[in-house]
Amino acid sequence: MNIILLSGGSGRRLWPLSNDIRSKQFIKLFKTEQSESESMIQRIYRQIKHVDEGVEITIATSKSQVSSIINQLGDNIGISVEPCRRDTFPAIALAGMYLHDIKNVAGDETIVVCPVDPYVNDEYFESFRELDKIVQNTNTNLALMGIEPTYPSEKYGYIIPKSRDEFSDVETFKEKPDVQTAQIYINKGALWNSGVFAFKLKYIVDKAHQLLDFKDYEDLYHNYEIQEKISFDYAVAEKENNIKVMRFVGKWKDLGTWNTLTEEMSDQIIGKGILNETCKNTHIINELNIPILCMGLKDIVVAASNEGILVSKKEQSSYIKPFVDSIDQQIMFAEKSWGYYRVIDYTSESITIRVTLNKNCNMNYHSHECRDEVWTVVSGEGIAVIDSKKIALRPGTVVELPCFCKHTVIAKTKLEMIEIQMGQGITVHDKIKYEYDYDKIIHGWGK
Repeated sequence: MNIILLSGGSGRRLWPLSNDIRSKQFIKLFKTEQSESESMIQRIYRQIKHVDEGVEITIATSKSQVSSIINQLGDNIGISVEPCRRDTFPAIALAGMYLHDIKNVAGDETIVVCPVDPYVNDEYFESFRELDKIVQNTNTNLALMGIEPTYPSEKYGYIIPKSRDEFSDVETFKEKPDVQTAQIYINKGALWNSGVFAFKLKYIVDKAHQLLDFKDYEDLYHNYEIQEKISFDYAVAEKENNIKVMRFVGKWKDLGTWNTLTEEMSDQIIGKGILNETCKNTHIINELNIPILCMGLKDIVVAASNEGILVSKKEQSSYIKPFVDSIDQQIMFAEKSWGYYRVIDYTSESITIRVTLNKNCNMNYHSHECRDEVWTVVSGEGIAVIDSKKIALRPGTVVELPCFCKHTVIAKTKLEMIEIQMGQGITVHDKIKYEYDYDKIIHGWGK
């Protein structure tokens, strides 16, 4: 069995902590049994491996999120990269072709597709084995997991099964209804559509070739932008006649809003914050280096980062998206494969950034055409390479990087720097990458 985790969304309903690069699944708001902070993607990956250590996991994601995935899960995870966003069917098709053509997974292998952001117990992942059995031991083409509803919700699509058995043929699908209609569906035994699909790999490969115009994985990847934006439900599930749904009764929660997310947070305050004794059911999530004081608040979430501040009734927080879409804001925080950066200040002609590199990590060897840079080392040790010349880095070291020069930095220890970018029209796209052999430097530190 192979598992594909879908991790492509921007999670704007968790603004201001989430953005197009740092989506909701990367925000570290949960605690492990060891009281260590972890994100949604770290939690779900840990749970899957706890249930089945040997299972293969591939994450389907956008280019902008690859660095965050590597930062949080390491570089041994399988990643199917979408060149651009094209909804769930093209994403699943691309991941399927990646497994088939690049990873050489057999066509009769069971593939389970799962969103990366449900809040569940291990029982949820243990039930994947039942989906595997359906796919392998029956003539069913497609097996779904439906969630036993706990209330009539407008947020979810519904699967109407033909029976109330644990496993049932599917009668029909219903789009997100109003509350009254949802209750009618539930009375008929309807299930929430969890977005979990199971099938043999050859099934999605065949569907991809039927519905998309491409030859193989490489061709699909390079022509991904011209593919139709369409969900897996519309393209495949709702048109499949040979389909079954498994009824899941265990813990399941969609943590797509501050309202639902705060229900599962172990701490009422993350970051600098104070709640006085008159506050009830109020949470502070603060990434700023200044305190937030709340007094006399009930059912409120306060979330603050360099990208903005949200103060909202929890029940209203699910309606945030159109307001966030109207905000034109510089990305102020991002995780990278080598560490992370946080924007301190920006104007039309300069950006000041605090850069943190993890031990033995490095940036790409690259150059810029439209900006000069100045690095000032705050803490840690490392080496800067500028046009092949090596410069030792230690606290207080200042390095000037004129445009067009090739440069990189390699961290011997955790390394923190202030980076000032200066130029007209500064953009993340102003980067030309080059090859460089980092191993000689890093291995030399171990001697």
